[in-house]
Amino acid sequence: MNVGLNKNMKLRQTIATVLLVLITGFVVFAQSNQFSINESPLPAPTGMVNDYANIIDDTIQAQIEQKLRDFKAKTNPNIEMAVVTVKTTGERPIFDYTLAVARGWKIGDKGATNSSLLLLVAVDDKKYFTQVSGGLQDELPDGLVGQLQRQNLVPAFRAGNYGKGIGDLVDSYIRTIEQRGDGIQAAPTPTTVGGKEVSNKTLFCCCAIIIVIIILFIIFSSFGKKGGGSGGGGSSRGGGFGGPIIFWGGGGGGGSSDWGSSSSGGDSWGGFSGGGGGFDGGGAGGDW
Repeated sequence: MNVGLNKNMKLRQTIATVLLVLITGFVVFAQSNQFSINESPLPAPTGMVNDYANIIDDTIQAQIEQKLRDFKAKTNPNIEMAVVTVKTTGERPIFDYTLAVARGWKIGDKGATNSSLLLLVAVDDKKYFTQVSGGLQDELPDGLVGQLQRQNLVPAFRAGNYGKGIGDLVDSYIRTIEQRGDGIQAAPTPTTVGGKEVSNKTLFCCCAIIIVIIILFIIFSSFGKKGGGSGGGGSSRGGGFGGPIIFWGGGGGGGSSDWGSSSSGGDSWGGFSGGGGGFDGGGAGGDW
């Protein structure tokens, strides 16, 4: 009897162990294949044009990159356009894949004002898709996007000239936005000061800061004179400018200020604004 019981217990333990291993393996497999629509399956971008499939000539890629940066700089609100090429999207539909890249890379500003788009080409799949953010869908509705892609991408791609097709499509997007974009205005022209370009907003902020410093200087100087006659304590509070320095510099401690920090949005996302919240599925795609 004891031998039979021991065999049954060992058999149950073996079955339980096998089931546990199978369940664990299934969970790990499911997690490894999990795909988030808000996280990019690609590494962080290095610019506006990211040619992971290596199908664009370096010279043409540099021209497209500069064209996209110039267009962003002259539009208000800024319009960010990105180009990505990959070998394949794997088992994932190109619509989901492109949406995940656009959101994961945080292209464009936050919210409904996000005016941006992402063109993705999957070479081995022979598919393409352009994701258009909510703020740009009036200028580039789905039907028009599809038409422009068929006119510019398909003939060039079938001839194996990927750089020309992508460059021509970018040009057509820019022309269309400029023609149809009633709400798109040229960015403010910077003012030149001492050989450097400074925006009107920057000049206003500098003037406001100088005025505030002068007012604080006057206030603390007056305060110091009133308290200066009562022995040692008065002289230590006098000095006029001692108060503003402590207030303005935060005690003179830490090194860097939050203003102009290089760790914010732009450079860390290949020049993108870091919003990426305005992609809601607008756009069009196809194959060749």
